[in-house]
Amino acid sequence: MKIVTWNLNSIRARLERFTEWLAENSPDVLLLQETKCEEHAFPKEAIEDLGYNVVIHGQKTFNGVAILSKYPIEDLQCGLPTYTEDPQARYIEAVTNGVRVASVYIPNGQDVGTEKYAYKLSFLERLRQHLAHTLQYEEAFVIGGDYNIAPTDLDVADPKAWHEEILCSTAERKAFNALLNLGYRDAFRIDHPAEKIYSWWDYRSQAWPKNEGLRIDHLLLSPQATDRLEITGIDRTPRGKEKASDHAPVWCLIG
Repeated sequence: MKIVTWNLNSIRARLERFTEWLAENSPDVLLLQETKCEEHAFPKEAIEDLGYNVVIHGQKTFNGVAILSKYPIEDLQCGLPTYTEDPQARYIEAVTNGVRVASVYIPNGQDVGTEKYAYKLSFLERLRQHLAHTLQYEEAFVIGGDYNIAPTDLDVADPKAWHEEILCSTAERKAFNALLNLGYRDAFRIDHPAEKIYSWWDYRSQAWPKNEGLRIDHLLLSPQATDRLEITGIDRTPRGKEKASDHAPVWCLIG
């Protein structure tokens, strides 16, 4: 069962590229972030034509998450149950083919010390609370998404330039580690413990041609999902095409 997470940075703006990639790669489950549209505007039919069931938690212009699956989708949860007052569409969870999956779009945080940074840390704490609860289910659970955190300096092309900046600050990294301390594992690092491979390259400053990226998109696995992990990777190919998202798909294979 191949599970992919991908921040599309607007599904409607990249629909042709996205459906082209989807037809070529045909993953079993796809977890999307930054779809940037409400449910009625989501290009559902084009995706269903490729054999996928689709559930969406969207909002106009900003954020938005979705789950695509070749299997029936059940037990749908839109929004973090530990953060019901959050007005932003950043979390969706469901069960498909016997595996619980979630797509999460962690707030960027803008700058360290700002109100948006405080919101980011608050969201991460609410996520931690929810993931602590779901461990009680003792089931395979894969939480994929744009976490907007590079967990260590190994995940940053230029650690000095990013030192204590947004995406790399100590508080953000501690919040990410708090998720791991619950018992979840960073799938990519299980398979690639020491490789400097990135999932996001800024549109500015020629970051993509220079390969000056960060690894901020992650698949976290419950212990039961970790036991079934076979292989992981990051597909850089879509990032090099015209009208590309600034993120690359990150994937894992669960047996």
